[in-house]
Amino acid sequence: MVWDMSDTPAEPAESSEVPDFDAMTRDIAEVPAVEVIVTVAVNLMSAAAVKLGLSEEGEKYKDLDEARKLITGLAGLLDASATEISSFHAAPLRDGLKSLQLAFREASVVPDEPGQGPGEKYTGPVYG
Repeated sequence: MVWDMSDTPAEPAESSEVPDFDAMTRDIAEVPAVEVIVTVAVNLMSAAAVKLGLSEEGEKYKDLDEARKLITGLAGLLDASATEISSFHAAPLRDGLKSLQLAFREASVVPDEPGQGPGEKYTGPVYG
C-alpha cells in the first residue's frame, strides 16, 4: 500500500487493532518499483517545498536546514535511480529538483558557492 501525501486512512485504527501485515505486503508487492521511487521523490519534493516556505502558509513552516536535507536526499535518489526509472519519469523529477535548488538559493540570506548548494554534489552546480 503506497499513499501519497494527500491520502488518509478511511477510518482511524483503534489502538487494539493489529495491522494486517500480510495484506500490506501483498499490496506493496503489486506496486512497480518505478512507482515507488517516483512516489518517494514526489513526497521529498513536496516536503522540501514546504520547508522552503513555498506552501500557502509560507513562513510558518520555513526551515532551510531541513529543506537542504530533503533536497539533497531527493538529488541522491534521482542520481541513483535515473537509469532505472527511464527519462520519461526522471526528466520531470529533475526539473522539479532544479526548481527547488534555485528556490533554496533565492531563499538563502548567504547563498552557497556554486556546486555547494543542496544536492549539487549529485547534480553539479545549478544556475538560474
